[in-house]
Amino acid sequence: MAVDDCPVDDCSVDAPSADAPAAISAAVREYYGSTLTGTADLRTNACCDASQVPAVLRLLLDRIHPEVLERYYGCGLVVPPLLENLRVLDLGCGSGRDVYLLAQLVGPAGSVVGVDMTPGQLAVARRHQAHHAERFGYANVTFLEGAIERLEALPLEPGSFDLVISNCVVNLSTDKRAVLAGVRRLLRPGGEFYFADVFADRRIPAALQSDPLLYGECLSGALYWHDFLRLARSAGFGDPRLVSHRPLAITDPELARRTGPIRFCSATTRLFHLDALEDGWEDYGQTALYRGTIPDHADALVLDSQLRLDSGRELPVCGNTVRMLRQSRFAAHVECRGDESCHRGRFPGGDEGPFAASAGAGAGGSCC
Repeated sequence: MAVDDCPVDDCSVDAPSADAPAAISAAVREYYGSTLTGTADLRTNACCDASQVPAVLRLLLDRIHPEVLERYYGCGLVVPPLLENLRVLDLGCGSGRDVYLLAQLVGPAGSVVGVDMTPGQLAVARRHQAHHAERFGYANVTFLEGAIERLEALPLEPGSFDLVISNCVVNLSTDKRAVLAGVRRLLRPGGEFYFADVFADRRIPAALQSDPLLYGECLSGALYWHDFLRLARSAGFGDPRLVSHRPLAITDPELARRTGPIRFCSATTRLFHLDALEDGWEDYGQTALYRGTIPDHADALVLDSQLRLDSGRELPVCGNTVRMLRQSRFAAHVECRGDESCHRGRFPGGDEGPFAASAGAGAGGSCC
């Protein structure tokens, strides 16, 4: 049966059978633990960082041990602004590249915990803890072995993290609902889940979901974008925000044949732990003014792909955006004016997602 002819009933969000999740998890563990020895072994660009690294972050990456960098398989640079003193959790930390990058950004008063299910990758991360502690001048990282679908089984206090990140890992999970629910449980109110991952423009056929190579290459476990939005909202993350995205090119002929017409992209998304978010962008006549006070972001604060707050420029914003800014770590840096006493209807436009023909690859200038 061709991918184009796949009936809707055969294309599900979850793995195709009761036995498949365990088999897929074992295959993923083997793929990242022993099959891959470095980034050169990957057969697609799904798990390669194609973003342009800012100079300030490039300097920090240069301080990370070469072996940690070589065993990095992420699909983006998962570094939101304003991280000093935060407690951060990295899901699927692998060899620890992002953990050691974030450790420098949160500073000695902050901390970073990395979780991974692959002993071989964790061995690399742990082997260089002393090296990085000496280089940074402080030790603020911890690595735990465990599955991101079972975060409740790890010694992590609920509501104890300001930020949770993951880098091309959620697609590898066979229970994405459990991942999102576990993340929300660990976040403090006002905290956020900021992550890069692979998404698809349609539901992946069940036959492809059982393909260990496609799963390991971050393709056949990718969520259909709109199913992701539904899962995020059902887990308590209202109004998911797309930050940036890039298309993924499948240049390997065999993998391209197997995936057929399915389009994939790597997208960075942010989910805020806020209880009062509405299901749409409602207009109350409110505005936001960025003060330009976030280090290394003096010119603008980019909340998502459709909202760039230029320093000193007051912009109309929706009620959800006001809540995100007022109740998160950005509160001291943005002045939000107005209340919700007068509703003016909906803002025009909406989240068309990363596969819309008109969607840009980064932040735009509209107000939502």
